[in-house]
Amino acid sequence: MLLSFVAFLQSCTHQKSEISKAKTNELMGKTIYDFKVEGLDGKEINFADFKGKKILIVNTASECGFTPQYADLEKIYEQYKDKLVVVGFPANNFGAQEPGSNTEIGAFCQKNYGVTFPMAAKVSVKGDDTAPIFKFLTEKDLNGVKNTSILWNFTKFLVDENGKLIDTFVSTTNPNGEAITKYLK
Repeated sequence: MLLSFVAFLQSCTHQKSEISKAKTNELMGKTIYDFKVEGLDGKEINFADFKGKKILIVNTASECGFTPQYADLEKIYEQYKDKLVVVGFPANNFGAQEPGSNTEIGAFCQKNYGVTFPMAAKVSVKGDDTAPIFKFLTEKDLNGVKNTSILWNFTKFLVDENGKLIDTFVSTTNPNGEAITKYLK
């Protein structure tokens, strides 16, 4: 009986591994332009629409110490609108700091920070249910540049005009700081 249970557990682990490999293989060879995601408003955000511009992708949260960065993200979006798109991805992975619905998140961002840049529907950016776009952004085998561990809300990913990952930035990196803006000048 114990052997049957061990065999069952091995089978489950193997199945999970095979599913993970299949998802990874599906993402290989893609660029950022292959991704389409649902927006907070229910409309599609198609990353192919951003060809020719840099894209700053940020995992966001409404109840985080870094939440005031929404104002800086809006400022950089407005300042460099001709060559940069900011896309926010609300996520509840860290400290349950994004508990709201898509409608509540949208209202919060508009009321408190006047956000006009595209905001995706709430996703997971870490763990077994990581959204495909974040698997792409965080795994070197998929993005061709680097592995990144998202440690907290407001981690930033900068993608160039050709859809290639330039670099990633930790939560404490100000969106208007030189670490990011040097790529926009």
